[in-house]
Amino acid sequence: MKGHVMEVEGPWTEVFECSESKQDHGEEELLGSSTLTLAPLVPRPPPVQRSQPLVITKSRTKGSRPLSSSVPSIPNPFPELCSPSQSPVLIGSHSPQSSNTHLVKVFGEDSHSRCLWVSAGATVREVCEILVQTAHCSDQKNWALIELHQALGLERCLEDHEVVQDVQARWHPEGDTKLVFRKNYAKYEFFRKPMNMSGACPEIQGFLHMKERSRKTWKKVFFFLRRSGLYFSIKGSSKEPRHLQCIDELKDLIVYTVTNSRKLYGAPVDFTFCVKPCKDGFRAQNLTLLCAENEQTRTCWISAFRLFKYGSQLQYNFQLSQSTPQCAEGTLCTDTKQSECEDSLVAMDFSGKAGGRVIQNPREAQSAEREEGQAWRRREALRCSLPSPSPGSRPSSIHRTQPWFHGGVSRKEAEKLIEEQGHVDGMFLIRESQQHTQCFVLSLCHKLKTKHYLVIPCNEGGRNYYTMNDGETLFIDLLQLVEFHQINKGSLPVCLKHPCVCVAL
Repeated sequence: MKGHVMEVEGPWTEVFECSESKQDHGEEELLGSSTLTLAPLVPRPPPVQRSQPLVITKSRTKGSRPLSSSVPSIPNPFPELCSPSQSPVLIGSHSPQSSNTHLVKVFGEDSHSRCLWVSAGATVREVCEILVQTAHCSDQKNWALIELHQALGLERCLEDHEVVQDVQARWHPEGDTKLVFRKNYAKYEFFRKPMNMSGACPEIQGFLHMKERSRKTWKKVFFFLRRSGLYFSIKGSSKEPRHLQCIDELKDLIVYTVTNSRKLYGAPVDFTFCVKPCKDGFRAQNLTLLCAENEQTRTCWISAFRLFKYGSQLQYNFQLSQSTPQCAEGTLCTDTKQSECEDSLVAMDFSGKAGGRVIQNPREAQSAEREEGQAWRRREALRCSLPSPSPGSRPSSIHRTQPWFHGGVSRKEAEKLIEEQGHVDGMFLIRESQQHTQCFVLSLCHKLKTKHYLVIPCNEGGRNYYTMNDGETLFIDLLQLVEFHQINKGSLPVCLKHPCVCVAL
């Protein structure tokens, strides 16, 4: 039989169709007929590539050299925000590698807080220095950490040499105690005049109101403060040893001022302070509550307590606080010499032909001060009458940018701010008057009391001014008023020295 030739277009495959397959004795036998079928080859679709987990091997070993980046390093534009390399305080929200640190939370007067990682030996002074840098405080002196126990109404200014970790170790873990960063001008007020700390300190004694333990009543007791401890007499003001009872040794006591003492403890007056042993917890039964007759007496007792307990260490702290800080550019800050030159200001007379002379007579000095105030008014009136090349260069609202301006705080809040920051002569702030529209109030501390002076706007010659003495002395704005009274008392009992400042952390 002759073969036939078949032409097939396209690719083809051979397909064998078997009806049955069977395996017998190890041999494979094909049963039935086999058919050869020629069919075109259909291309199969490509397989779908699915994502598979990729194992990332560690490519960097201990001995390998880190890869160099082609991106150039950018210098830090704000180096003052970073803590110094040798500082015991580290700023940041993450824990450092060293285990010898703990977290400290510091609050500002606006209830905002900042967290610091502090080493075990960091002192209060070191923490304050870092907070001054991070808060960009223009005035770098008289800042302090305040230990505040809100439920008990206790607070005290921590000494610069105290270790922060040791202070926090005495707190109850579930209490409401916190640290507050604010000004305290009275911290070293007793060192403003030369004092001899080498000799023996005298004994401080006097009557104080003392709250009886587990009772709400107060009684008047005669107290003695000595280097050995705090004592009180059980029989009048007798100093006989058999009549003296010791509260505790001075080194084991901590003194606190008490706020809102009338409401919390039923004190007869508001000038309350207390002493507490270091080893005891913060409970009302562990406090020895004492009340003085006035603020001056309370300040005297608290200052004597600090001097007796710490002695020459306080003098060393004061000397460190008076050291002139360095600015970021390496130059001396100009505001640091203000306290040093305040006592060197004297009244001078330059009216003669022989040059200036120092005015020795106090009455003549007061007369020269009044004449200077009137001359100030005439000069400012003449300057304002001249055409200004840039009108509006000094807006009337410039006081809102000053640290001593506190907006619409009340009279009571202003007194509280001044009391918290030291209650020293010359502390001041300016606020908006709540009783008189468009008027301001100058709150000034003098002899441990806060006095308030109304600043009234007036119009003269078509121009707006401010005055505190019925138009005798005029000022174009509040900034000029403050600058004038920082040098001249004028109608005030004391010059403006210490602005009441609040910072945001």
